[in-house]
Amino acid sequence: MTPDTPDRRSSILVWVALGIVYVVWGSTYLGIAIMIETMPPMLSGAMRFLTAALLLGSFLVLRKGREVFRMTRRQFGGAALIGLLLLTGGNGMVAVAEQHISSGLAALLVASVPLWLVVFRIAVRDRPGVLTLAGVLVGFGGVAAVSLSGGGAGGDATGIVVILLASASWSVGSFLSGRIAMPANTFAASTIEMVAGGLGMIVVGTVAGERLDLAVVSGRSWAALAYLVLVGSLVGFTAYTWLLGNAPISLVSTYAYVNPVVAVILGVLILSEQPTAQILLGGLVILVGVALVVSTERRRPVKTPEPAEAVSTTT
Repeated sequence: MTPDTPDRRSSILVWVALGIVYVVWGSTYLGIAIMIETMPPMLSGAMRFLTAALLLGSFLVLRKGREVFRMTRRQFGGAALIGLLLLTGGNGMVAVAEQHISSGLAALLVASVPLWLVVFRIAVRDRPGVLTLAGVLVGFGGVAAVSLSGGGAGGDATGIVVILLASASWSVGSFLSGRIAMPANTFAASTIEMVAGGLGMIVVGTVAGERLDLAVVSGRSWAALAYLVLVGSLVGFTAYTWLLGNAPISLVSTYAYVNPVVAVILGVLILSEQPTAQILLGGLVILVGVALVVSTERRRPVKTPEPAEAVSTTT
């Protein structure tokens, strides 16, 4: 073995984990679209995150004991609030929106989350650089172009409004997560977030009149739910968390503009979605803006959960 073998192995692991985050989180939009074919969006999301929380929480207790969940009320409340914002408001509304718009269009609009984070920083008088502001302007120009299209053949205005609200909720949760008291253990915090988010989805779904009729749920939807639990929420999140401690944030953050590309491709290949030229052009502009923001902010330590998945997610 040569002296640089450990470094080479570490580099390979980084790219494997990054590939997992790229594909898995990009595919969650497709998984959600298939899941809600025969399941209500909020209640199926609750099943997803409560199951994932049970699996992750049980693993943590077996591995590290109950002490891993020792936290103050303030830390517990912080994690619960973030779970409601990220999962109930963010991921839940993504599922609701995908009843009206294509999975690819949803992913392109959710890609605007890094742009919203810069806006929130400005609101608290944290002045970003000129190139960051340029990226925000470019990115929101793309959001406007996609939104004004009305969804084209891939959806309607209602779905676009809901997905933008989901992006805003996810952005608020992401912004607050580094500014309020949270559990010391990242995985314990995520477990609490998923429990709170899942319970919030049950409340919202019940109030909205959702009903889960097991007799009409297809095997295809069950398979999508299982994929979202095991692969989307657990495998994807584990890979992302490992990357945060083993790779530069500038590299890890590239998922923000790779996931939408994966989502659009999968939507076309598997669901036969047909994005219009205006949506594709607007989406490209969004990704250029996000790439500019991410690249110019690479030296700034930012805690960014899973997109619309998630601390998919996110998704």
